Amino acid sequence: MRSRFYQGLGPHGFHRLHYLEWGVHDNPRTLVCVHGLTRNARDFDRFAQVLAEHYRVICVDVAGRGLSDRLALAEDYGYPLYLQDMAALLARLDVEQCDWIGTSMGGLIGMMLAAQPGTPIRRLVVNDVGPFIPEAALRRIGEYLRKRYTFETLEQAEAHLRVVHAPFGPLSDAQWRDMARNSTVEGEDGHFRMNYDPAIAAPFKVEPITDVDLWPVWDAIHAPTLVLHGEQSDLLLAHTCTEMGQRGPTADIIHVPGVGHAPALLDKPQIDAVRDWLLAP
Repeated sequence: MRSRFYQGLGPHGFHRLHYLEWGVHDNPRTLVCVHGLTRNARDFDRFAQVLAEHYRVICVDVAGRGLSDRLALAEDYGYPLYLQDMAALLARLDVEQCDWIGTSMGGLIGMMLAAQPGTPIRRLVVNDVGPFIPEAALRRIGEYLRKRYTFETLEQAEAHLRVVHAPFGPLSDAQWRDMARNSTVEGEDGHFRMNYDPAIAAPFKVEPITDVDLWPVWDAIHAPTLVLHGEQSDLLLAHTCTEMGQRGPTADIIHVPGVGHAPALLDKPQIDAVRDWLLAP
């Protein structure tokens, strides 16, 4: 695992973005992994270890998360900037094509890039997100983002994550501990805080919050596409998932039982299923 940085350009200046690189640097096959809204590149550690046997794997911290810069103005957080940053990442990597896996927000970024003319995305995996996002799920996320979380110990942070990320499914104690370490940062006061800029909540403070319809984006995608669906998800509904298999790229669907939003990609069956699909002829 190698830590790298590059520059992105937003409406109000440059910002530094961080990514992790796994596998052989000159592997002609590149896989880009992009996390969910409040998560970071370390979510893909286990997944990247396995896929690095076949790919140069790139796991990026989206602006405002992990080791990437916090933006000076909260209103800059949004998909226009995220898309520009990902285009800059692909230029930095010097690749003409890549495969893409994105969880939730990372899946939406991948969908938007894959829908563009001349897209570099060869194969697309979207993890528990789709072109229709119900208002109720967005309100749940917005309520979570409005709160500031501070913990006196890492153990308290882990207990919090076990509750809010229970939909990830059954994880081992070791996996929860790793998630707590990778999800928090220790401040000068010795307290632990979630490792993202609270200002990423800005888009959720704009009323009214309504259903999101991105079907025109989905219909413009032509790359082979796989959808991972947590069967208990409130963000990717079953009927949306069914329709994703019938229009646009007519995606392959994998339903993950006992999981909500979103499959954590930590367990062997989930990782193997995605790997096998990506490597299929």
